[in-house]
Amino acid sequence: MNISWFMRMLNESIAREANREDQCTGRFWEGRFKSQALLDEGALAACLAYVDLNPIRAKMAESPETSDHTSVQRRIEAAEFRRQPQALFPFVGNPREPMPAGLPFRLQDYLELVDWTGRCLREDKRGAIPEELPPILDRLQIDPRHWLYLSRNFESRFKTLVGSAHALRRACTLLGKRWAQGVRDCECYFSPPTGP
Repeated sequence: MNISWFMRMLNESIAREANREDQCTGRFWEGRFKSQALLDEGALAACLAYVDLNPIRAKMAESPETSDHTSVQRRIEAAEFRRQPQALFPFVGNPREPMPAGLPFRLQDYLELVDWTGRCLREDKRGAIPEELPPILDRLQIDPRHWLYLSRNFESRFKTLVGSAHALRRACTLLGKRWAQGVRDCECYFSPPTGP
């Protein structure tokens, strides 16, 4: 008469079938689905770019505008008609008080960032990173040397909480946690650039 036991029994056959199809063993949800909390604008930008560049990394698309089923493609298509996709959160510009509901970047900055990052990810194309970095990296205080790593390895590097070390510690305090996995990585990859 326990709802948890009932759900476990109900999901077991589905999990076993999925494991057979995927030719793997282990718990169904743990191996397939991950969740990270995005604590600040830097983590949000890295995660957005990571997801939007998946088809390009997988060589299923050559550009953001041709990468089917991504938010960046939907935003580009809508921008051509000067519209905002209704199903997506809007870009509302730089953080300010009071902050309207939406993503704390300008759409133009995000599109430039995705395009720049996508060009750097391509192994078959030689090129140099422009000396002037996209303004969003400066604003988010992400070291450009770490950006490419984040856009390639976001999901595998971060397990639960993602953001600057300061944001991570603040979230741990609010959640009553004494320790969070990935503090060193957050300190490394989401800290402001230091010197040349």
